[in-house]
Amino acid sequence: MAGQAAAAWILRPVLGSDGDGSCTSCLMEVLCSDPGENLAKAGGDGAVIYLARSCLPVIRRRSSTFAVGKSSTTAVVRVRETMSSSSFKEHTDTLSLEVSDYLQVKDMGVGEFVSSRVFPVGGYEWEMRFYPGGKDWHCAGNASAYVFCRSQVKDVSTRFTLSMLHTKGQVQVASFDPRKRVFSPKATRYDEWGHPKFVERAKLESLSQLGDGCFTILCVVTVVMDEPPPLELHSHLERMLEDGRGADVTFSVANQEFRAHSFLLAARSPVFAAQLFDLMEGVRRVEIVDVEPAIFKMMLHYIYTESLPPYDDQGGNNIRVMQHLLVAANRYGLERLKLVCEEELCKRIDSETITTMSALADQHRCKRLKVACTEFKSSTK
Repeated sequence: MAGQAAAAWILRPVLGSDGDGSCTSCLMEVLCSDPGENLAKAGGDGAVIYLARSCLPVIRRRSSTFAVGKSSTTAVVRVRETMSSSSFKEHTDTLSLEVSDYLQVKDMGVGEFVSSRVFPVGGYEWEMRFYPGGKDWHCAGNASAYVFCRSQVKDVSTRFTLSMLHTKGQVQVASFDPRKRVFSPKATRYDEWGHPKFVERAKLESLSQLGDGCFTILCVVTVVMDEPPPLELHSHLERMLEDGRGADVTFSVANQEFRAHSFLLAARSPVFAAQLFDLMEGVRRVEIVDVEPAIFKMMLHYIYTESLPPYDDQGGNNIRVMQHLLVAANRYGLERLKLVCEEELCKRIDSETITTMSALADQHRCKRLKVACTEFKSSTK
């Protein structure tokens, strides 16, 4: 009949049939279950719709019998073809740098280093660098250790761990958890990664006086090849913040205006959620006090992208920026941003900043920063 043929043609994508086999069989089962009623309904203008709907329960009931049939096989293959898997090649090797006598290099100046031989890993050349006097003045009594990529024309994704052994007894002196880092030729600050506070200089000197002063620094580095394309959501959200398209709220901060999207702010910050929806539903303009425009802009950038924008990383300015950003993050309930700021400030604790850092930790309940301040105070007694 015409209705049966038309319904079979519609159901063909579902069963992967040519319209004559499984579809026809299902339709016949529907029609034969109550010939009088079903044939009558199939004869009208809605024949195709009725037959198609009637066939679905039969298809579900009989699906197990199609396990080895042509229709089922075709359907399964189609589903699998939509799935793709990528195999990433990884190249791992261990780099080593032996410091034969620490006492001979301990007086090297800040920023001066001794380096290992060159190691080829994953098609790139790598070397280790040990800074006995610290990589920069922030290291405050610590030696630094870094991995440097000597040959690169594009970004290189890696995982690496750094550790140090007292060579004589193979006793571990320093060890860190694995880190994921991208070595980039675009900026010199990203062509080497490591730990500025790798190990305390006093500890190395003490162990050297008790032994032979020989230490071995190890780096297990894995170069990840054929990385998948980077995620685009963050860059799209950043572009949305920059061009202001679809923005529905304006923030006034010390005579500077910032346009944003209330739904995104509310999703990221409980304070913004209350401010924009619960307390003042439909608000379109908000006055911000006690936050500098530059800090508010950085906070917005983090809310949209889960990352901080580039900023001046020189000396006291970096500390001041992180301190103010931590206060803003605490104020707006951005716990992860607060932890990021704490982590950065923990690296900047010294005799000049300890008082301010400790007060900041107490005032804003920064547990990690408080612990770091306590440890610094204990180490200087």
